[in-house]
Amino acid sequence: MSDQAPEIFDRAARRHRRDRAAPSYAEHDFLRATMLDGIAERLEAVTRSFADILDLGCFDAAFPAPIGARIARCDPGYAFAANANGVQADEDRLPFADASFDLVVSAGVLDQVDDLPGALSLIRRVLRPDGLFLGAFVGAGSLPALRAALRVAEADRPAARLHPQIDVRSAGDLLMRAGFTLPVADVETLDVGYRDLGRLLGDLRGMAASNMLKQRQPMSREIFGRTLAAFGDAADDRGRTHETFQIVFLTGWSPDPSQPKPARRGSATTSMTDALKSRG
Repeated sequence: MSDQAPEIFDRAARRHRRDRAAPSYAEHDFLRATMLDGIAERLEAVTRSFADILDLGCFDAAFPAPIGARIARCDPGYAFAANANGVQADEDRLPFADASFDLVVSAGVLDQVDDLPGALSLIRRVLRPDGLFLGAFVGAGSLPALRAALRVAEADRPAARLHPQIDVRSAGDLLMRAGFTLPVADVETLDVGYRDLGRLLGDLRGMAASNMLKQRQPMSREIFGRTLAAFGDAADDRGRTHETFQIVFLTGWSPDPSQPKPARRGSATTSMTDALKSRG
């Protein structure tokens, strides 16, 4: 990890939350399932085949290995890694040799990494020349209903309870900084209706996405009660409060002389079709 990267997340708490979520993860996997569907759509646009694949942040190993391909699974949580017969490691501390894979996929974890630029650089390094990276994570603009309820509940003394989020433009910039070619960052929106705050918080715990900030603070019953009420006040006429998840998708190639030359200025300016088309 870079010496300059701030310690935002508690690594031990992150591992604990993933281990806690592992037994019943299938009951709360809708968000990652949406990410994997998006990654699959992007992968279908690529006509070439991939022999060696890394599933980075594998959770329950739901990403399927293409027929004939070898796939390595890696997760920061012990239980997920063990259940997938994979390796336990953080995304910014990868244990794999350079040029080990021709495809890396990562769904649902890169928004929980202290050194995201370092993690993306490591992903590029473990890719072979002309290798493909496809990633997805929860981005900026997500959880607006919960954020609004917390602002009401803690108007006088707000506390850090939700993770910082990366917008799609910054994600494209990070791909370029990490050395990827033909970078594309795009976003898709998922809307979910909740009958009460408890169900949303249960989903966040169940998908190992609850508060793991290094400087997190406990929430008093009084504050929780106010948050619960404010969240309920935002319900529609059917009694559902709508929560939004902005899913940022990343596409990038490891550099190779055979690739088309990217635009000289700007980030993530290549069209998705051009970025995903088969490399000669």
